[in-house]
Amino acid sequence: MAFEGLSEKLQGVFKKLKGKAVLTEADINEAMREVKLALLEADVNFKVVKDFVAIVKEKSLGEEVLSSLTPAQQVIKIVNDELVTLMGGSSSKLTYSPKGFTVLLMVGLQGTGKTTTCAKLAAYLKKNGKNPMLAACDVYRPAAIDQLEIVGNSVGVPVFTMRDCMEPEKIAEAACKEAEYKGYNVLIIDTAGRLQIDESLMEELVRIKKVTKPHEILLVVDAMTGQDAVNAAEGFNDKLGIDGIIMTKLDGDTRGGAALSVKSVTGKPIKFVGVGEKLDALEAFHPERMASRILGMGDMMSLIEKAQESYDDEKAAELEKKMRKNEFTLEDFLDQIAQIKGMGGLGKLLDMLPGAATKGVKDIDLEKGEKEFVHMEAIIQSMTKQERKDPSILNASRRKRIAAGSGVQVSQINQLIKKYEDAKKMMKQFNMAPKFKKNKMFRGL
Repeated sequence: MAFEGLSEKLQGVFKKLKGKAVLTEADINEAMREVKLALLEADVNFKVVKDFVAIVKEKSLGEEVLSSLTPAQQVIKIVNDELVTLMGGSSSKLTYSPKGFTVLLMVGLQGTGKTTTCAKLAAYLKKNGKNPMLAACDVYRPAAIDQLEIVGNSVGVPVFTMRDCMEPEKIAEAACKEAEYKGYNVLIIDTAGRLQIDESLMEELVRIKKVTKPHEILLVVDAMTGQDAVNAAEGFNDKLGIDGIIMTKLDGDTRGGAALSVKSVTGKPIKFVGVGEKLDALEAFHPERMASRILGMGDMMSLIEKAQESYDDEKAAELEKKMRKNEFTLEDFLDQIAQIKGMGGLGKLLDMLPGAATKGVKDIDLEKGEKEFVHMEAIIQSMTKQERKDPSILNASRRKRIAAGSGVQVSQINQLIKKYEDAKKMMKQFNMAPKFKKNKMFRGL
């Protein structure tokens, strides 16, 4: 999970502080030394760490903190506020042309996931009411155009290509005219990358910038490359001028140094983060929510948003009726599993819950839970409609047949039926509670 190592270390520091009724200057100094080491181990830029610790220390030694009834909480609040500031202060949204047609120029080094991110961004914009088009301007990398067409088709977004042209700026210029003529309101331009920043790359991007006049230039960087990502951001900004950063593979970066350094070093905000391989795994970056996750306080706003995204009014109303009549079936149980998977799976959900709720949960436990979901789905899908509707008819021979069809042991089928019965009882209790009947968000959960 993102920031896992840093989060554990910082929570350890604050646990020590909470155990003290009164904080002394020596306590603050020791805590800041540990915070400094934790940030450096997370691969945060040294100057950024130095400035961050100095600010936190100065504010923590203030009279109002040391004389407070809860000084440890005050220090945690200061660290939280400074982490938010470090990552940009507030969410930085895309800007759109007031004329109605917006050009987004995507740039970056090779291997950052730029082409896939173009499609992810198109899917995100489409979901938020925009009508995007993609333009393939990487004429060097083998199959780059094919890749963009494949991912573009996967998200239902058209891709402009000129396969016989080897001049990216001409392709980009033609794409702008084509997109505007056909009524698309956002054009996302995929460009070539290099293994490192060089003059020919920058000259090409400058030419594309000149003919397309993009409203935003977005740099795609790989979070897992740490300070190399920060250096790349600084280089692109100096030579080309960028407006924002999209950080890919943040879900796989347990350190998080790039995300904590890049705004301070370049002055440019992170606008989106990639949190998975699927084409819908792109999220707007919220500094305040990320700071909360790092400090183990969870991210309930993102959790609620995920629940609302996967929430289906029609299915929820139908499920509520079944609950009232005590008709919750294995088909409905299967729908609930699909809904959890639609919210990103167990790992994503736990990442958004407060640290206390997830304490002790290891990767191996998450993997086991995800596999169990897969087995549950296979078992239910191996049943007949009648068996899903009425599990009471599942005698020994039926269970043996289902086990063979789903590739599991009969004991796993028995465990599933028990979980289903427990869920059915829980649903009945929720249905009886007025607050759950009134709150539509919980109907489908």
